[in-house]
Amino acid sequence: MSASPNPEISSVWPLPERGPSFERVGRSVIDAMAPVSAATACAQLHQMGITRSFVAGPRPLTAGCRVVGPSVTLQFMPQREDVASGASQEYVERTTALWAVLETIQPGDVLVIQAYGSRYTGCLGDMLVRYFKLRGGAGIVVDGRIRDAPRVKALGVPIWCTGSTPHYASQSELFPWAYDVPVAVGGVLCLPGDLVVADDDGAVVVPRRRAADVVERAGDHETWEVFSRSRIDEGSALADYYPLTSDSRAEYEAWLAARVGDDRR
Repeated sequence: MSASPNPEISSVWPLPERGPSFERVGRSVIDAMAPVSAATACAQLHQMGITRSFVAGPRPLTAGCRVVGPSVTLQFMPQREDVASGASQEYVERTTALWAVLETIQPGDVLVIQAYGSRYTGCLGDMLVRYFKLRGGAGIVVDGRIRDAPRVKALGVPIWCTGSTPHYASQSELFPWAYDVPVAVGGVLCLPGDLVVADDDGAVVVPRRRAADVVERAGDHETWEVFSRSRIDEGSALADYYPLTSDSRAEYEAWLAARVGDDRR
């Protein structure tokens, strides 16, 4: 068995692991999903039989953030010192999946990180988020914590995480293990290339092959909610307009046709 090029990563298991190549959601679907809220995406998925799509735990680091984009995944695993140790901080981490995944980021990507909700693992800090932004990354969802919170906030990258910590990524209980692999985040399975929709309500994972269907279903839902909201604001009864009844659906269809006609003039 050959020696590892880094003395803090043994030859017990070859690291970092990388999964197979994957397909990202098409740009047209991403653009169409842009106005769809996380709540609507989650509700539509539930009606389609996908009952676990909400990433429980991570909250927006800065209120008012929103992102829609294809996922690129990073997996942390429990640290075991005979396999890998984080004692030398960035000097070992730069040969791990944590550095490697950043080199794969394409414009518009959302980095999704499995970290078991760890309170002691600062998965990303100022330097790495800065590099992610320069590569065109759109947002980050971490089932765990970040560090350098003030500097990271100043970068303006939309981030959902469970909080902050002074620890670096491999300082405590976890170690960057693999990328472009399936990850578990907040009780949800995220595959590389799945679509992430995240806003103030939290992050939702939309399976890549269901994304176009969600867009189609969500478009009607979002539009009739605009109609219902206006009727409720005018004093109409909630039960008559949320959700739509057969009568209010007919009224909505007429309202929609009139709007389409106005747009064509």
